[in-house]
Formats: sequence, structure tokens, C-alpha cells
Amino acid sequence: MNRETSRDLYDRALDVLPGGVNSSVRAAPQPYPTFVSKGDAGHVVDADDNRYVDWVMGLGPLLLGHDVPDEVQAAIQRRTSEGPMYGMPTEIEVDHAEFIARHVPSVEMVRFVNSGTEATVSAVRLARGFTGRDKVIVMQGGYHGAQESTLVSGDREGASPSSPGIPQSFAEHTIPVPFNDEEAAKAAFEEHGDDVAAVLVEPILANKGIVEPNPGYHETLRALTREHGALLVFDEVITGFRVGGLQCAQGKFGVEPDLTTFGKVIGGGFPVGAVGGKTEIMQELTPAGDVFQAGTFSGHPVTMAAGLETLKYAAEEDVFDHVNALGERLRDGLRDIVEDQAPNYSVVGADSLFKVVFTRRGRQPRNGADVADAAVDRWNRVFRPQMLDEGVVLSQNQFESQFVSAAHTEEDVERTLEAYKDAL
Repeated sequence: MNRETSRDLYDRALDVLPGGVNSSVRAAPQPYPTFVSKGDAGHVVDADDNRYVDWVMGLGPLLLGHDVPDEVQAAIQRRTSEGPMYGMPTEIEVDHAEFIARHVPSVEMVRFVNSGTEATVSAVRLARGFTGRDKVIVMQGGYHGAQESTLVSGDREGASPSSPGIPQSFAEHTIPVPFNDEEAAKAAFEEHGDDVAAVLVEPILANKGIVEPNPGYHETLRALTREHGALLVFDEVITGFRVGGLQCAQGKFGVEPDLTTFGKVIGGGFPVGAVGGKTEIMQELTPAGDVFQAGTFSGHPVTMAAGLETLKYAAEEDVFDHVNALGERLRDGLRDIVEDQAPNYSVVGADSLFKVVFTRRGRQPRNGADVADAAVDRWNRVFRPQMLDEGVVLSQNQFESQFVSAAHTEEDVERTLEAYKDAL
């Protein structure tokens, strides 16, 4: 398969973009990333006109696929034709917030921002401002964007920044514990309970190979936060309107957090983030309260139109039934292949998320460490390139989720399963 144009573009990019990319994970594929020229339904076409079944889907936002329905396209074009943005409120912001509040169990009010990272930054600041406390408990292997409070390594005995440029003083307020370890969470509260502002957790670790919670785990976090006067914050940037349909993962698991962060799907493919939660907490944000938050592009009318029309279309056209059924078909087929060809590996995922993790001991990963212990280099350097040669593009490394869209078909699934069978 000829990829000379992608190689040449990457060579040019290395001179003007750090690492040749604008987001680190895009440089992960070896020996160079695939440059995309366009999307088409459930596929992408690269700069050399090679066509692939696409399971990256923009790393999650493209619930409807690359060809958005006419209703969504019309809403985007109408908003664009009326002017790109105003720096003043618009009705579409209210409409979008009302839709989210109407469907997500824990959400009464919403503040739109511009990215998942900005959403989690705002949620942490709000939790600290509301409680008057500084410490935040996070999950080892969890991901909450490129923000100083959560880019940490270590455990509850001591955390340190996981990136240069972050002062140690930030990490001193962050307490990492293993996902699915109830005793570790209890111990963290026993030691720091009066100082903990929030537990920040993905309902499913969706940026670490897809790790689901043990039964009762989120209920334990809910009980601990209530007992100690801390907030439970669900990071649903990835799982929001992907897992659990319109109620998101919190509806699927039957646990209501105090705050929820959103991103990806709610922007319909445009940059977006949001924080949602109970009125008494959300009213602490400026200008209603004293916790500062602002943004020139927040509630951007084109993004709001794209996101709202995407969610309305998904609700009215049974999109979740379609993507979840294809996701289950993929996981069932992959289980059969793995059982026959690679019994140590694990098939993971839920609803429209799926992945094969190259585990070494044949058991489902229960935390981030289990995924990190997998054969990461084999997945990244041997398996993924072979799948690309088979005409199937997967996420850029073993840790990122893969996503089904409404534009994918049974034919795409069967082609992908055949490629897995050959590559494994």
C-alpha cells in the first residue's frame, strides 16, 4: 500500500509542528502517522487515496460518522451563514443545555466550555471552590485531559507530576488510587477525608484499554464522598452519549454524581466541553457565584447547533440501538477469534466502544496497571500496522478506545473481523 504522501507530509510537518502533530497521540503510529484527506460514512481516505474502515471516529466525537445527516448539516450551515460567533448569548445554547439536563439524570444546570480538558479543569476548580478543600482523588490510569491537577504518577502515599512543567505543589493535592480498589479509596478518605474536595473518575476507564467498574465500585465512591462531604465527579468526556445512550454511563450504572464533565459527542465533531451538575453546586460559578470560569468561544453557536442536532437525531432515529448492536457483534466476533488464536488476549468494551487488549495472562483488565502490563509494543508496532495494511484503521495506540458510528455497516464489521483474524 502506497503511503508516500503521508510520509512526505509528516516530513514537512516535523519542521513546523513539534513532533509533526498538534496532539501527541497522533504521532504514535510507526513509522509515521496516516494523513487523512476526507471522511466518508464509516471510512476515511488518506492523502494517498487509500480507503480504510475507520474505528477512530475522531477519537469519539463522530457518533453519526463522517457524513452527517441532512438535518445536522443544514443546522450547521444555517448557523455558519448567520455569522460565525458573537461573544453574546444565543438561544441555541439554552436549547442544548435543556436537552442535556432533560436526559442526564444528575444534571440540572450546564456550563459549556471548549474542550474536555477545559471541562475537567473547570470541574476541579468548582469542586474546590464549593467545598473549600484542595485535594482530589483520581484513578491510576485515568485520563482527564492535559491539566496540572491530574497529570500525576504515583499512589496515595505520594504523587509527582507526570510531565515536566508542572510544579510539585500541584501533585501534592492529588491522590491517585487504583481503579476498582475499594479498600484503597476507603484508605485515602480515612487519611485525607477532611481535605478531599472531590473524587474524579471515568465511569469506565476509556483511555486505558477500556476497563469497566466492578459491581458496586461506583456505589462505594458515591457513599464515601457523601460521608466525607466531598463531591463525586464523573468524567464522561468519552462515555457521555456513547455508553448508556441518552442517560450516559451514569444512567447505565445507576449512580448519580454531583458533577459531570462532557465533551466529544455533544459537539457533533466541533470543539466542545461542558460541566453539568446540581443547581446548588453549579450556581457557584461566576457570575452567579464566585468560582471564576469564562471563555470567548464557550457556547459557540455553530458547535451548539452541531451538537444539539446530533443528539436529537440520535434520539429520534434509534442510533444507539444500531451502534450498540454493531459493537456487540464486533466484541462477540473478536472473542471467538481471540479464543481460537490468542487466548491470553482480552476483548473489552461496552455499547459502541470496543478493543482487544494484548493481556499476558488471559484475564480481563481491572485497572490501569493491568493494561499497562499488556504487550503494548506488539500492539503498537506490529499489530496496528498490519491492520492498516488490511484496510482497517484502529486507534493510535493500545490505550485509546475504538468507536462505532451510525454510518458503520455489517459489511464493515465483517471486513474488520477478517482483518483481525489475519493480523492475530
